[in-house]
Amino acid sequence: MDLNWLSAILVGAGCLAFGYCIGTRCPSFIFLRLTPKVLKDTKTNPSHHGNKKNKSKEPFEIDKLADILDDFKMVLVVRNDLKMGKGKIAAQCSHATLGLYKKLLNRAPKALNRWEICAQPKVVVKIESEEDMLVLQERAKSLKLPTHITIDAGRTQIAPNSRTVMAILGPVEVVDDVTGGLKLL
Repeated sequence: MDLNWLSAILVGAGCLAFGYCIGTRCPSFIFLRLTPKVLKDTKTNPSHHGNKKNKSKEPFEIDKLADILDDFKMVLVVRNDLKMGKGKIAAQCSHATLGLYKKLLNRAPKALNRWEICAQPKVVVKIESEEDMLVLQERAKSLKLPTHITIDAGRTQIAPNSRTVMAILGPVEVVDDVTGGLKLL
């Protein structure tokens, strides 16, 4: 009976410490990366939810900025002209976030860790057309910011191959240079 009691206390303390770590800006060595090693070791299959053009495996320039700049954030740019429902927008934002995360996992791990240490801030803004989104992506690329545009399969609310949401990650000041003029969704 005493051994069960001790086990319960140790498990509870571990859960408390883990929960505290997730909700605060603890050092990156304490973070448990929940992504399996298998994901890092396998090639990602192109899907209808990602960019198929960018096959380069070179490190992103943004990784160098993680050593000298503290505050990182992600901005999700949602196309307002598609008139997606709330659930559809939530799903597309999730796809964009995960797509950019997977892209950065091996090519900019320092930038990804910096964003995680900052508590993974995400801001959702709106844009009025696909053309405006692509112009914004070019602006981000010119500033060496990584992006990911989600392309929908068209099984529910919108036409197939519609570009729905773009995710951008980087230092707050640089990301604001690209998206600062957009309104919150």
